[in-house]
Amino acid sequence: MNPDTEICQYCHQAILPQYFFCPNCGSKVHEAPLSTSVVTQIGVYAFSIILPMICFIAVTKWPGQKYFKSEDTKTKNIGTAAWVILVLSTVITYWWAYTWTVNTVNSALNAASMDLSSYSAQ
Repeated sequence: MNPDTEICQYCHQAILPQYFFCPNCGSKVHEAPLSTSVVTQIGVYAFSIILPMICFIAVTKWPGQKYFKSEDTKTKNIGTAAWVILVLSTVITYWWAYTWTVNTVNSALNAASMDLSSYSAQ
């Protein structure tokens, strides 16, 4: 047996370390590396931007945490950038929601005051 080979824990057949699945039984033996393509990065960053706007309903589908925990430096950098974008997006979303709410309430109060002042003038 080659010293580089491993043994599948399910079917006990020899497998090479670069295999992600056992060629004999099909069991997952290693995690595949995360994609660092530009398209994948855009997807991760876009999801980081919209996640606060959908009230974190899909937080379990957000890949940023998986990228951040990776051992690979490039993948970890993608995860770090995703976290920064998520935090900034959350702060901006909450600020916008607060500002919109305050403006809407003030608008309603001003309209009510105008209605009451015209009613009392009669």
